[in-house]
Amino acid sequence: MAYGGGAGAGSGSGAVAGGSSTIKQVKLERESELRIEVGNDAPLRLRLLNGTAEIFGTELPPEIWLNFPPRLKFAVFTWYGATIEMDGSTETDYTADETPMVSYVNVHAVLEGRRSRAKASPSDDPESSQGPRVIVVGPTDSGKSTLSRMLLSWAAKQGWKPTFIDLDIGQGSITIPGCIAATPIEMPIDPVEGIPLEIPLVYFHGHSAPSNNTAEIYRVIVKELAGILERQFAGNAESRAAGMVINTMGWIEGLGYELLLHSIRTFKANVVLVLGQEKLCSMLKNELKGEPKVDVVKLQRSGGVVSRNSKVRQNARSYKIREYFYGLGNDLSPHSNIANFSDLFVYRIGGGPQAPRSALPIGAEPAADPTRLVPVNINHDLLHAVLAVSFAKEPDEIISSNVAGFIYVTDIDIQRKKITYLAPSAGELPSKYLIIGNITWRET
Repeated sequence: MAYGGGAGAGSGSGAVAGGSSTIKQVKLERESELRIEVGNDAPLRLRLLNGTAEIFGTELPPEIWLNFPPRLKFAVFTWYGATIEMDGSTETDYTADETPMVSYVNVHAVLEGRRSRAKASPSDDPESSQGPRVIVVGPTDSGKSTLSRMLLSWAAKQGWKPTFIDLDIGQGSITIPGCIAATPIEMPIDPVEGIPLEIPLVYFHGHSAPSNNTAEIYRVIVKELAGILERQFAGNAESRAAGMVINTMGWIEGLGYELLLHSIRTFKANVVLVLGQEKLCSMLKNELKGEPKVDVVKLQRSGGVVSRNSKVRQNARSYKIREYFYGLGNDLSPHSNIANFSDLFVYRIGGGPQAPRSALPIGAEPAADPTRLVPVNINHDLLHAVLAVSFAKEPDEIISSNVAGFIYVTDIDIQRKKITYLAPSAGELPSKYLIIGNITWRET
C-alpha cells in the first residue's frame, strides 16, 4: 500500500528519521496530513485526541488506541484540524500541508451524484440505473490502491455498497498476490485490518506479473470475473447503482497497456482516473474518445507515495502471504494437514504445444497454448509452493472457476506418497483440484 492520503509536493515539518519510541503528540492544521512509516521491528499505537481525522477515507474514532503493525505506511489526514498521539517507533513521520485531497473528494462528489441518479432511475433501464464504474490507473507506486480505498470508504460512509475489484496481481489488496479479486464494501475500510475478506470472489493467475506467456490467462480470468459481476449487478439494483472501483497494475507500457485497455473495456468502465501520468492520460483519451460516455480524468499523485524497489515489493508479497495464513497481528492459527498424493490433482495453466510438428504445415513452429491445462506430478518441486484450491468440479473448468483459498506446501514424502500442507482451517479441502503458478513462500 502506498502511503499518502493525497498527492502534491508534500512540503512539511517535523520529519523524524529513525523515529523514537516515546509517546508524542502531533497537532495537524486543517487540510494537512501526518505521513507515517511504522518501524520494522515493533508496532505503533495511535489515537485521535481531539478534532476529526481519517486514514484512507475512514474516520478515526476519538480517544481509542489503534495498533498498526510493523512496516505499515499510512497517512492521517484532517479536514478541520486535529491532534494525534503516537506511542511506539516510526521509521519516519512528518506532516505535509500540500495534498490533493480536495480534488479527490471532488471526484467522490461527482461519483455520489451519479450513484444517486442511477438509484432514482427505473431499474429496468440498464444504462441509466448503472452507477459509476471507476477504474484507477497509473504507474507503479503512484497511489492507486490508496485512492481506491478512499473512494470506497467515502461511498460506504454515505450508505452505498460499492464493489471493489483488484486487478493488481503483484500487490494483492484483497487476498494474496497472483490473484484478481472482487468484494462488496459495506462499511468504511478498517484503517488497520484493511479490505474485509468475508465474501471475496477470487481468480488465480498464479504469477506476480503477467508476461507474454501468461497474458492470455490474465485476459481470461478478467473476463470471467467481469461476467460474474455483470450477472450479479443485473439482479441487484442496489449494487448496480453503487457501482464499482477498480484498482489496476502499475505496468502501463506495451503489453501492460494492452491489458489495461482490455480491463477498461471488459468491465465497461465509464470513469478512468489517471494518477500522475500526463502521457498515459493523453493515450487513453485518444484511445477511448470514440467510445460513448467514458470520462478520462487526470489527478495529482500523492507527495507521500514512496517508490519501492524490487526487493521491497518481494518482501511485501511475502508479508501478504504470511498475513493470509497467520493474520495481520499473528492472531490466526493455520492447520498443518497431511494428504495422500492420490487424493489431490495439481495442474498448471499454460505450457505445452497446441499440436505436434507433424500436424503442422511444413516449416511452421508449434505455438504454446497459454490456457492449456497441464497435470503436474507431486514431487519435491512443489515444496514451498502456494497452491490455489479451485472450485472446479472437473479439470476443464479450472481456468474459468474461482478459488476457495490457498494452501502452502511444507513437506513432500516421496516414499510414503504423502504431502504436508498448511491451510487456514482444519478438515478436508473443499476441492481435490489444485492450481500451481510461480507463487512461493518460505515461512520464517
